[in-house]
Amino acid sequence: MNYILFDDPQFRTSLLPFTFTRPVSQLRSGIVTIAEKWEHFLRSSVSDLTEEYLQTKFPPVFTAENTYINASVLPVTSLLKAIDKLKTGQKLIQQEVLIAFRTDQSFKSLQELISATQTQPKAVNFPDEITIIRKPYDLFIQNGAQIRFDFKWLTEGRESTPVSDAHTSIYNPSDVFIEEGAVILSAVLNAQAGPIYIGKNTQIQEGSLIRGAFAICEGSTLHMGSKMRGDNTIGPNCKVGGEITNSIIMGNSNKAHEGYLGNSVIGEWCNLGADSNTSNMKNDYGTVKLWSYAEKKLVDTGLHFCGLMMGDHSKAGINTMFNTGTVVGVSANIFGADFPPKYIPSFSWGGARGLEIYQLEKALEVADRAMQRRNQNFQEVDRNILEYIFKLTHQPSKRIGFI
Repeated sequence: MNYILFDDPQFRTSLLPFTFTRPVSQLRSGIVTIAEKWEHFLRSSVSDLTEEYLQTKFPPVFTAENTYINASVLPVTSLLKAIDKLKTGQKLIQQEVLIAFRTDQSFKSLQELISATQTQPKAVNFPDEITIIRKPYDLFIQNGAQIRFDFKWLTEGRESTPVSDAHTSIYNPSDVFIEEGAVILSAVLNAQAGPIYIGKNTQIQEGSLIRGAFAICEGSTLHMGSKMRGDNTIGPNCKVGGEITNSIIMGNSNKAHEGYLGNSVIGEWCNLGADSNTSNMKNDYGTVKLWSYAEKKLVDTGLHFCGLMMGDHSKAGINTMFNTGTVVGVSANIFGADFPPKYIPSFSWGGARGLEIYQLEKALEVADRAMQRRNQNFQEVDRNILEYIFKLTHQPSKRIGFI
């Protein structure tokens, strides 16, 4: 069977700014991405059906028969069994959410897929509880549970690399798994509250304090004296320091210095300057409002803890102070004293004193340099995606995600 993970339109816009630059399946919650979870449990590769401007980088793969699966839905055993039982022409639903659709048709756009399923009468209801990533903050809300979930299947039947450093302390070592090539010096790993996963070729430098649940992925570095307070994921090829709690850094990003990051999601190719801090709780202990791209206004999340949502390629200068529930789009450059706005559109330049348009060519130059620093090439497809997002954000006739 051929499997295609599709972006549900009712969730995709709500998951901006992260879905500006990637399909929903490429979001990370837990140790791996949503796509990697599905590939493991389906025992098959998957492709994506996403917005047309992303399909050059993330092309769908079709065969004579295809099963389309909602990329916002996280896999569980009972769901896998229900999808496997679908017959051609049947769809799996729960309330108003389309979970999966098996068909002999190939849909080149999300609109074609949704239109076909709306006229499809053969519906099978899925009664069991499922986890759906509907909003950006669902990523960090689910992160602790997803680290535990991923840790189990990633380490099952495998043996951890032992710690050779005599000055590293480990509490509950049965829930600590270390991949080959990891270097750990004079650290404290406390897995009493949740598992700790140390990826390949990572560095845990001297004096780092780690509480589970925690995951650091391949090629990343935890700098000296770092304090990881639980339910954190550091994606591949990141450099991280300071104090972090219940947050996700998706990959290829830096938060290398002191400063606090809490209840936040940071995209790829981002940089938080030295002593940048996020507020994750209001002074009056009220619920946090967050910019909604779907509703084009600040919306009450119902959460008491919510920090920073930062899209890919955005940067913050030293001592940047992010207010509770701040949303930053793609390729923004933020600097200056005082709190910047709670919503910063893509390709913005400035801070509390005002925002200007970040010139496209300058932003593309910075993206190129940032990727070169990780020994990666800024491909033409990446350039085209950022150019498209710039037009979406700043062309008056197409403005998406701009006030």
